[in-house]
Amino acid sequence: MNKESRLLRVGVLGCGPIAQFAHFDACRKARNAELYAICDVAGDLVARMAAVHQPRRTYLRYEEMLADPDLDAVIVATSDPFHVSLSRQALSAGKHVLVEKPLGVNVEECEGLAECARSAGRVLQVGNMKRFDPGIVFAHRFIREEIGQLLALKAWYCDSTYRYTMTDNLQPLPERSQGSRKPEGDPKQDKERYFLLTHGSHLVDNARFLGGPLRAVRARLARKFGAYCWFVEVDFIDGSLGQLDLTIAVRMDFHEGFQVYGEHGSVLGRTYLPWFFKSSDVECFSVRDGQYHRPLGADAHFYKLQVEGWAETVLNGPPLQGAGVEDGVEAVRAMAAIARSVQSGDWVQLADVKGGV
Repeated sequence: MNKESRLLRVGVLGCGPIAQFAHFDACRKARNAELYAICDVAGDLVARMAAVHQPRRTYLRYEEMLADPDLDAVIVATSDPFHVSLSRQALSAGKHVLVEKPLGVNVEECEGLAECARSAGRVLQVGNMKRFDPGIVFAHRFIREEIGQLLALKAWYCDSTYRYTMTDNLQPLPERSQGSRKPEGDPKQDKERYFLLTHGSHLVDNARFLGGPLRAVRARLARKFGAYCWFVEVDFIDGSLGQLDLTIAVRMDFHEGFQVYGEHGSVLGRTYLPWFFKSSDVECFSVRDGQYHRPLGADAHFYKLQVEGWAETVLNGPPLQGAGVEDGVEAVRAMAAIARSVQSGDWVQLADVKGGV
């Protein structure tokens, strides 16, 4: 690995599975960042992670890590209910933030965090790492530069009953500790809300990244044999139409992708489980030359690319490549709107939505 001379010194807050599977490795491999510190209240877990990943500093108290003058930025890799408060602490301490998705669990707290980020003058990026999938990046550029006006977008995220069979083979066995901090209650007990926040955040952000801002949604939800299926109609701001399918879990392979129809072409994409670190297969047809275009996407370590994009913005000031705080707010607003529409059966205007998912 060739590291650049100037590195973003990153502290990872939380030593749970997502940090173990993604963020520690991403910081170590990123060309323009380093794993400077790790922090968790579980001392035994910190010791085990430090032995493997060799950060320069370890902390058991978040306040102490934030007080370190050599720390530039924080990755908030904790449970969803903690995202907003812990991000605010980092911003108030003058640190840049990469916070796991979803940004929060209700619209108002996310709007407050956005204001905090603006006031602090720091970069806050949301961990929608699929924006760094080379195939999706290629599709996004093609849509913006080649396709002209959009007609419609279809996107789907269908988790599989066999997903954990696959991911357990791909991922290392996670290290756990009885001393880890957990939110009150178990967020996974309310499966409907948990699935919408955890998996819906990917689907909604992809729809926004490829199709643009959403104006309104109308959603239906089927619950059968332990599965949940949301079909969501979407009106985009630009007048194009959308269909979103969030199903947990399908009795087939993991199934994620998108179709986009436009004035001068179309896009078809298939996305893989992220732990394969494999670029989406994307075919973009252009009427300009009558040909399909597709990228190779050789480097598809989305989490590493995500850290590199964040670090590039912090260190050198180009526009943020990933999802910013406003993207995070709007994704939570869209998921709250979907939840409201399931209850009412009616169209819900996103501009009217407040409250939690």
